[in-house]
Amino acid sequence: MRQEIYLESTPLNEALTKWLNKLSSEGADKPLSGETIKVIDSLGRVTAEAVIAKISSPFYHSSAMDGYAVRFADTFGASERTPKRLKIGEQAVYLDTGDPMPDGFNAVIMIEDVNIIGEYIEIIAPATPWQNVRVIGEDIVATELILPENHQIRPVDIGAMLAGGHTDVKVRRRPRIVIIPTGTEIVEPGTDLHKGDIIEYNSRVLGGLVSEWGGEPVRFRIVPDRPDELKEAILDAISMGDLIVVNAGVSAGSEDFTAGAIRELGEVILHGVSIKPGKPVILGWVKGKPVLGIPGYPVSAYITFQLFAKPLIYRWQGIETEEPEMLKAKLSRQVASPLGQEEFLRVKVGKVGDNLIATPVSRGAGVLMSLVRADGFVRIPVMSEGIGAGTEVVVELMRPKKDITNTIVCIGSHDNALDLLANILKKRHPRLSLSSAHVGSMGGLMALKRGEAHLSGTHLLDEETGEYNVPFIRRLLPDKKILLLNLVYREQGLLVPKGNPKNIKGFEDLTRSDVVFVNRQSGAGTRLLTDRCLRELGINPKDVKGYEREEYTHMGVASAVLTGIADTGLAILASARALSLDFIPVAKERYDLAIPREFLETDMLQNLIKIIREDTEFREIVIGLGGYDICDMGKVMYE
Repeated sequence: MRQEIYLESTPLNEALTKWLNKLSSEGADKPLSGETIKVIDSLGRVTAEAVIAKISSPFYHSSAMDGYAVRFADTFGASERTPKRLKIGEQAVYLDTGDPMPDGFNAVIMIEDVNIIGEYIEIIAPATPWQNVRVIGEDIVATELILPENHQIRPVDIGAMLAGGHTDVKVRRRPRIVIIPTGTEIVEPGTDLHKGDIIEYNSRVLGGLVSEWGGEPVRFRIVPDRPDELKEAILDAISMGDLIVVNAGVSAGSEDFTAGAIRELGEVILHGVSIKPGKPVILGWVKGKPVLGIPGYPVSAYITFQLFAKPLIYRWQGIETEEPEMLKAKLSRQVASPLGQEEFLRVKVGKVGDNLIATPVSRGAGVLMSLVRADGFVRIPVMSEGIGAGTEVVVELMRPKKDITNTIVCIGSHDNALDLLANILKKRHPRLSLSSAHVGSMGGLMALKRGEAHLSGTHLLDEETGEYNVPFIRRLLPDKKILLLNLVYREQGLLVPKGNPKNIKGFEDLTRSDVVFVNRQSGAGTRLLTDRCLRELGINPKDVKGYEREEYTHMGVASAVLTGIADTGLAILASARALSLDFIPVAKERYDLAIPREFLETDMLQNLIKIIREDTEFREIVIGLGGYDICDMGKVMYE
């Protein structure tokens, strides 16, 4: 089979229109046929026809109170001055709540309103007709509409149908979405892994979305990158579901055969949409069924599946697509974006003072954790080259708005202890979250200056005074009242692979032709420490291979060293221990949290500070990471 290498760049709205128009022209955009299921199993399903009450509820007159059933005419004339007595068993019959009314009786007097005197009850007020009686059809009347067609069934609806005499209900058949994971390199979770293997998890993410949207996911076996097997899998899947989703093999690589397979079996409606990430999406049609080819990168797969599969699944159920909640927020930092593509920028959102702040997270199409950490998406228009810091943007939320207002926003230097702190905070206070964006110490202090964060992690050493953080706060934030709270002292050093195969001893070895360095981003405290060490040794950064390659976290540096991208990089001891790397000590530094006083007394910050100062479990876990000194943890270093 000829490999397909041509990609279009169709605008997103045009691609969606083509997709839905094709469904309409083929008559495949209508709600699916109905099936009859038990009412008790119908939660979340969509009615395929109106549900009409078979019986009334209640279907007999019944007592609404504990008391005595009477004929209201027998109670005429009763008053405090002229009490009336009714004989029990003949004129008054005791009933519990819900008991049927005896024939001929038409009112109930509550037990607390009667006096029992021998064989009689005594009353001091007359009863009104049908007083304290649930009459036939008070709740539901036979032939009454209980639920309309195309209604998504809720728990209360189940009760109403049962009360109306139904034990079965006709609902829309769940759309069956067949997901075909492809790739010679992918393996099932739990498999013994070898270099080059990739754990297959996209199908589980996509399947979860299908279930969330009311469909039925069908996971196909993993199909290797072989054209004939891929075509056979697509044909098998056609008989299994309403929509076939081929995951991966959609781009223009040597093993990307999806477009060719769909074309040989049917029709490629389009191949390539001007979005980022997710450009190489394929919209196809094979033997009367829509076939969707989506990229293998998890973020691309998630976004394109949301865009092109979700509308179909909702249409087939006869209900409107649920639109995400939206809110407006200020972008915390400038973001550049390529012209000609609509970019889906993942962001964290938090409420800082009166402002909602959106902070970009990792933009890589393969970074699944960016979806885990993100609160929503900001769409950057096709003809925009980016968005400036402080610009108001619209965020499509992936989480409820209430979660946003309960998020502590930390922007600044990264430390592994912050991740532990976030976990303990969520464990102790489930409604609260700690969101950390890693932009370096200088970037964090500037975020505080702009009012974009509740706190900032910082470890800036002033070379003139030898003091940490305070001189920078005085210089950069002269008009803000800031409290510096110590979190830890930590060891910084050069990370090298186990056994130190290149015998790196210190910064002087960074000029060697066989040594590749990985740096931290500009403005990070670790970057400033790197520059100081190079300056002290008289080394020009241009003479250091890899100086320009930047990571945003200590774990990012450690991963680069572990995977051979770099031979060494400056990071904390805890990151070396986490990935079993060797460590060459360089400096011990103080890592503080800078907190504007205006947020200090808030409930969120007080709970966070209490954990830092008093939580034994948090302290023990931090110590267990290695390379940390917590002697001043929670101590005010400056205010």
